[in-house]
Amino acid sequence: MIHMRILVVGLGVIGTTYGYVFQASGHTVEHFIRENKQADAPSRLTVKLFDGRYNGKGEAKQAEYSLAFAQPDNSYDFIVISVSAGKLAAAIQTLNEHNLQGTIIVLNGIWEEKSVVDQWFGHRPYILGYPVAGGSIEHGVLDSVLFGHLMLESQEKANIANYADLMALLSSCHLKTEVPYDMLAWIWIHMAINAGVITTAAKYGDVFDPARAAQTVMTSSKALMESVLTIREAIRIIEARGVSFRHYRKDLLPYTIPPRIAGWLMKRMFANNELTRRIMQLHSNVDDLIYVCKSVYDCGKEHGIPAPLLYPKYEHFAAQLRK
Repeated sequence: MIHMRILVVGLGVIGTTYGYVFQASGHTVEHFIRENKQADAPSRLTVKLFDGRYNGKGEAKQAEYSLAFAQPDNSYDFIVISVSAGKLAAAIQTLNEHNLQGTIIVLNGIWEEKSVVDQWFGHRPYILGYPVAGGSIEHGVLDSVLFGHLMLESQEKANIANYADLMALLSSCHLKTEVPYDMLAWIWIHMAINAGVITTAAKYGDVFDPARAAQTVMTSSKALMESVLTIREAIRIIEARGVSFRHYRKDLLPYTIPPRIAGWLMKRMFANNELTRRIMQLHSNVDDLIYVCKSVYDCGKEHGIPAPLLYPKYEHFAAQLRK
């Protein structure tokens, strides 16, 4: 195994989960945290991981993760960025200001066009991905769920020279990859699907308790059927951006079958798959949830796409947050 140096920007759930996995597999991992916040950052975390890498049903594990903090003017094999909604450009600027170099792995929801993303990165090599993980960090405990694969941009479309090293890194951690036709378009589709689910959960549950709201939807065939219908509206908004769905038929298949049947199948899946159920309940950052929904809503309005389910549910969601 090739030993690699990895930098994780910040101490968010996604970056820290993958940082722990990289460290546990023998790689050196450092986190970049601004100097004025390092005094409040923990030196170690207790990790409670529901791990889906070796068993499709997931395995509960507990370990310790020792944190090391990066200093300016350093180089790494890879830099992991997974930041809160709308903060990607600022994270790249922070790396520039502190002269932290390395191939950047972006594990983020991104709504902007590729030309805008390219402008943010400038000369920096980067590759788009999407995490299949989630959780929370509270009171020195990282409580997270990790699936056995990572969504990743293809070698042909990625702007990096060390793609083979990235494959070796992921393989050393027993992480497989799924490579969509176009990573950014896949992210937009995934955000649209999430918007359908999130707005439905906000209708049926408490927007300030996303975990309980998700549980309510997952156990209701009616709510899941409505989610499917709302997702169909959201997906039409992505189509208006010029995305051809012929490359994503497998991803969209569950939302093309009759909604009543789809709702029943989804309810059964959530009941029988603890990994999927847990990750739904752990998507609890309200700012990120509203960013996803607002991005899809604004785009739909801009393109004049009718969405009689999505729009009023988003407006209800946003109104609840303003109270």
